[in-house]
Order: sequence, then structure tokens, then C-alpha cells
Amino acid sequence: MGKQHEYSEYQSTGIAWCGKVPAHWSLVPCRAAVDHIVEKNHDGKVQNYLSVMANVGVIPYEEKGDIGNKKPDDLSKCKLVRKGQLVINSMNYSIGSYGMSDYDGVCSPVYIILQANTDTLHKRFALRVFENTPFQKHLATFGNGILAHRAAIGWDDIKGQYIPVPPMEEQEKILHFLDHETAKIDTLIEKQQQLIKLLKEKRQAVNSHVVTKGLNSQAPMKDSGVEWLGEVPEHWESIRVKQVSTFITSGPRGWSDYITDDGQEIFLQSGDLNNQMGLQLEKAKRVSPPSGVEGVRTKLSQGDVVVCITGANTGRVAVVDELSVTTYINQHLSLIRCQPLLVNPRFLTYSLSSKVGRSYFDVVQYGLKEGLSLSNICEAPFALPPMSEQNIIVKHLDTVCAKFDVLTQKAMQQVELLKERRTSLISAAVTGKIDVRNWQAPTSQNQAMEQTA
Repeated sequence: MGKQHEYSEYQSTGIAWCGKVPAHWSLVPCRAAVDHIVEKNHDGKVQNYLSVMANVGVIPYEEKGDIGNKKPDDLSKCKLVRKGQLVINSMNYSIGSYGMSDYDGVCSPVYIILQANTDTLHKRFALRVFENTPFQKHLATFGNGILAHRAAIGWDDIKGQYIPVPPMEEQEKILHFLDHETAKIDTLIEKQQQLIKLLKEKRQAVNSHVVTKGLNSQAPMKDSGVEWLGEVPEHWESIRVKQVSTFITSGPRGWSDYITDDGQEIFLQSGDLNNQMGLQLEKAKRVSPPSGVEGVRTKLSQGDVVVCITGANTGRVAVVDELSVTTYINQHLSLIRCQPLLVNPRFLTYSLSSKVGRSYFDVVQYGLKEGLSLSNICEAPFALPPMSEQNIIVKHLDTVCAKFDVLTQKAMQQVELLKERRTSLISAAVTGKIDVRNWQAPTSQNQAMEQTA
């Protein structure tokens, strides 16, 4: 990006989220910069239903996938959207649900449709203004709702808010600068995300190979008789989870009534299982169950294996290490208590979270809305080596997977730093904290030097 300079003269705005701005910039209320558009699809003729996805923007509903609200059957109550208009999800704006539409179509009536007043703002500069995170957070304080990120804002909250507006020519300079710099950052983010994907795939491949083939590449092999397992070492058994467990159950229903801020015990949910076969208990819900209730049987013990059986995390697996707090599972989780002389719980966890385990879970729940049944868990196949070999494999996988996890975590941290840099850059540019009037895109030679620096 190079070193950026401040403007020579500033004026105080008295507005906390933007602070001082260049002296020659104007302060205008949003109602003078953008028009609030409310056009209804009364006859229902427009059928191109649009959605706004956080950090993605405005997309056709069909590209959204099975996420969020469903498309309504009756589109006559929807709002019309035109190309170039800003679309804001009134309930999720503070987490990045906004964008400029590239489509003509219709959207949810809870969305806010804005059109830049091009005498004051370039269309894309309006997008950058509403992309400014401090402005988003400021508007979120006016929202009404139980959850902070679901607190709806409205046009009445927006229209009277003042924003700094540079001269039109200067807006063009800022846009060129931000287009160039954010594109560079987005490219770096994409590379890190590709690295994260490759690391996860490699981790999965190593895990899947070792829990089905072992560590001895010279071991004689046999047909397991199970489609998902294929060939396994000759001295291993093809077995089902029910054959190595003493107890398999799912969590109780109705315990959400006992969740309380001052509860002394943990009520584990599917989101509390992480991607490294462990539990995230720091932010887990707390519960104060009454004594003697049936759900007490789902209290976790060290060495238990937990499987998510419904929802977006179906098939995710974790093993319970030491617990300092009494912990129960909810109805979306299954508990497997292992026979300690037959199977190492960590080996079972690696097996169920491998490609083999995932393939089985995917097949048995295909076309079902309820996810996995306890019968599915009981019948889950895996290959079982002798206990001494299980322990060696677990030690090997713990070491190898930990290295992958460290590299993945570093890449994820890099993504977050790049996102923070992007956010700060946009905020600095649209509030005049940096002067880019004399900025010019570097030549291809300079760009090459930047990339190798």
C-alpha cells in the first residue's frame, strides 16, 4: 500500500464513529445522500428472488444453498430491487449482510433498499460508506431485538445519521485506491483460505489412511467385507461401534428450560464440538437440572466419545478428556461409552471422523431430515487393530494432526489479520484519515517487487 499521509487540515464532526474529517469535506444526513426505495411486487410478476449473505453480498436465492430463511411462496409482498441499488438486511447488517445488487429482482420485505443520490455520492462510494464497520456498529446501536446481531434497524434509524462526503472527484480517487488495495488483500485472503482447505484435506487423508491401513505398509491385507473400509490389515477386525461400547444414548429433550446464566453445570450442544475432535467448553451453556431427572444418564465421563446426530454439524465427533465441570449432552448429540479393554476412545474418534466414518454417516442420513439415529451410531463400521497397535496409531496421529492444526491455526490467524487490515483501510479512506488524492496504481514492475518483498 505504501505510506499514506493525512490531510493538512481537519474539522471536528462531534460524531464518535468517524471523528475528525478533512476540512473541505461535507457532512450530510443519509437522507440527502441516499434515497429510501420501497417498491412492492404487488402483481407478483417478478420471480427472481434475491438474498443477502453476510460478507458475500446480494445473490440469487438459488446460489445461497440451504442457509437461512426460505423463499416465500407468495412474492407479492416482496420489495423490488434494481441493479445498482444497495440492499441491507435490517437484522444482520452489523455482521456484514449488505451489498450492491447486480440483479433486478425482489427481496424480503425486511430488507432496506437504498439508491445513491448521484448528485452527492457515486453509487459505489455509497457502498463503501455502508461497508465501513464503525458505521455499521453505530447503526446497530439503534436496533431492536433480543440478540445483538439480530437487532433490526430501519430507515428511520439511518436517515438522520450524518456521514462525511468528499467532493465527487475525490470520491473517484478513493474508489480507485480502495479497489486496488482491497483486491490485493482479497487475493491474499483467498490464498490463505486455499491453504487452510489443503491442510484440512491433508489431515483428513492421513487420518483416513492410518485408521484403515495402519502404519506398516508391508502388512498383509484382506478384504474387510465393508464397502467403506475396503482392504484392511489381515490381523485387524471389521467391527461395529456397538461391539466395543457399553452404553450408547442421546441427550434429553426439554432441558433447555433449565438453562440459566448462573448454572453450575454444562449443557453441551453441537456447536461446542470443535474441528480437532475436542470440546469447546468456555462458552458452552450452563444448566441447573432438577435432581432425579432422566437426563442425568447423559452425564459425560472421561473417555466418552460424542457424535453430533442432527443439524449442520451432523457427523462431527469429539472425545472427552478431563472434565472439571459436570457436563451433560443435549438431544442433538450421542454419547458412546467405550469398553476400555477393547478400544482406545481416541482411536474410535479418529475412525469415526475419518473419510470412512464421514462416508457412512453421509449415506445413512441421505434424504432424511432427522439426521442420525442411535441405530446408525450403533452400526457404524470401523477397522479394529489390537489394543497395543491402536495406542501406537493414536500417538502417531496425535503428533501429526497437531502439526496440521498448528499450521491451520496460523493461516486462520493470518486471514483474520488481513480482514482487520481491509476493514481499517476502508474506514480510514471513507472518513478521510488518509489522503489518497495523489495515489496512483503501481506499475507491474513495482507490483512484482511488492509481492516478493
